[in-house]
Formats: sequence, structure tokens, C-alpha cells
Amino acid sequence: MRGVVFDGTQPQVVDDLEVRDPGPGEVLVAIAAAGLCHSDLSVIDGTIPFPTPVVLGHEGAGVVEAVGAGVVHVGPRDHVALSTLANCGACTDCDRGRPTMCRTAIGRPGRPFSRGGAPLFQFASNSAFAERTVVKAVQAVKIPSDIPLTSAALIGCGVLTGVGAVLNRARVDRGESVVVIGTGGIGLNVLQGARIAGASTVVAVDSNPAKEEVARQFGATHFLASAEGVRAILPTGADHVFECVGSTALIRQAIDLLDRHGQAILLGMPAATAEASFVPAAMFLDKSILGCRYGSSRPQHDIALYADLYRQGRLLLDELVTEIYPVEDFAKAADDAHHGRVARGVLTF
Repeated sequence: MRGVVFDGTQPQVVDDLEVRDPGPGEVLVAIAAAGLCHSDLSVIDGTIPFPTPVVLGHEGAGVVEAVGAGVVHVGPRDHVALSTLANCGACTDCDRGRPTMCRTAIGRPGRPFSRGGAPLFQFASNSAFAERTVVKAVQAVKIPSDIPLTSAALIGCGVLTGVGAVLNRARVDRGESVVVIGTGGIGLNVLQGARIAGASTVVAVDSNPAKEEVARQFGATHFLASAEGVRAILPTGADHVFECVGSTALIRQAIDLLDRHGQAILLGMPAATAEASFVPAAMFLDKSILGCRYGSSRPQHDIALYADLYRQGRLLLDELVTEIYPVEDFAKAADDAHHGRVARGVLTF
């Protein structure tokens, strides 16, 4: 079968992948569509260290082909969106409703794939850039079959992370002010999360002026090419500033833009060894710097919720899909994503 493999030097589309059958508590999914997220590119450029060779992809949707023993919530022919989170469901954090903190889910990549008899790693417990993948049952979330799979694919990472950061982590309230630095796939979902939460002033900041129209479509009330103009709109600062780029300089800007009791939420992924600085004295006005893993989400709950909001017309998914590529055009999709030409490119099989 076809898939995108990164061997530690370069990614390539191959046609001789194999994947094992699902075991107990696992699901075999035929991938229909998968979004190309910057996290995949970060594996390729080394920003996210990951063992190789690895089958890339982590934002996908498809149709269940088979289930292992003990799986009852999905079955063959069900449409599913996939979570990257293979939490155990039994530890203290899972029991508290904090599956993103499950330690079993961190740093233990499996190897359900093989090529020429040699095993390959699975990225983010998912590997959606393959015609078929095996995931833990908890990662497969049933969705209505009338949702286009090219759109549903984006729920499992970009939407969960961006919208979830607003609703679950920052808990933005009605009438509050929000600044979003960077309007790529994650930033657009933060914007629509702020809109859904009822924020009154939502300022999008992006150096690319061509992104203004789509930023406003997703919920921005203002658009700036630089954070320098934020204070003209919010003289005392913002209640919430989301940094969606992964730049240490922009992290500093996010902190400097906070009002009293404001929160800076860090969503962008800097290099693993990067360090950011700020003035500690500025934090004594009850300001906070918040990390956020995967939108602080509960995937089985949140994916179903976002699918319902989409069907109500309140959550935009189709509009996130800028371009659809056959998997054979992975190189073009990656180049478009790297240069910011797309909100989200989607690979299809």
C-alpha cells in the first residue's frame, strides 16, 4: 500500500508498505484523507525529534475496516476521525478527565508498519499518511457519515488544538479580548474558537496581508501585519494572547501584550532547545503563561462536539481546506505548507 515515509534524510512516497492486523483494543482504518500539519514538517526538519524510519501523518479520517477484540464503540464501515492521543484511560490523569496528560501516551511510538520485512515507526500513534493504519480504539471517534472526510480529517489535530486551546485551556469568556499571532491552520482554529466562545474583540496578527480575508471569515474583528498595532486597538492589553508560530521573539511579544490578569497561551512549536525571555516583574499583575498540549482536549468528547458544531454551521471545516492533493503530490503539498500558501492542504488516497 502507499504511504509517506521519512527515513531520517528525506520523505518519500512509497507503494510497498504493509500494516499488521488490529490486535485487542485496536482498530484498522482505511484512510480517506489526511491534513498536512506543520508538525509533520517539523519531524522532517528536526524540530520534533522522532525515531526513523517513520510513516508520517497524524491528522486523518477514514472508514473502519476491522476491529480487534473488545472494541465495541466503532465497527466496520463506520466513519471515524482519528485522534493522535492514545491515552490509557486508566491512570490518575485519564480518570480526572485529562487524557492529554496521560504518561502512557507520551514517548512510546509503536511499529505496526513494515517495508521489505523491516519495521517502521508510527508517528503520533497515528500515521495517517498511509492507505491503512492501526490505532488504539480510543483514538477512533465515530462521526456522522455526511461529513466530508476531507474536512473531517482536520478535526483530529488542527481543530482540537486551536479550538480546544480557547475553550478548554484558556477558557475564553463572553466579551473578552483575544489576540492571535499567526493565522495558519492552528491560528485560524483559535480565531473560530474565540468566535464560538463569544469574545468581543479578536485581533489576528500575521505578516502576510493575503491572510486577512480568511482570518476575518474565521472570526477576526481586526487584522494587523504586526503586533505593534495591537495597543491602538486594546490600549490596556488583551485578556488572552495566543502564540501560534513557535517564535521566541513572538512569545515575548505575546507576554508583553497582556492586560492585567491576562494569559499568554503558547501553541507554536519552537526548537526543542530554544529559550524565551520575559520581564518577571510584569507578571505580578496576575498574568499567566500557559502551555497547552493538544488543546487540553478529551478527544472522544471533543471530536464529537466539533462534528456537531460543524453540522450546525457554527464550526468551519470546509473553509480550512485550501487544496486537496493526491498522496503522490506530497512534495508539492509540503512545499505549499512550508511557504504558507495554504491554510491546510489535504492528502487523499
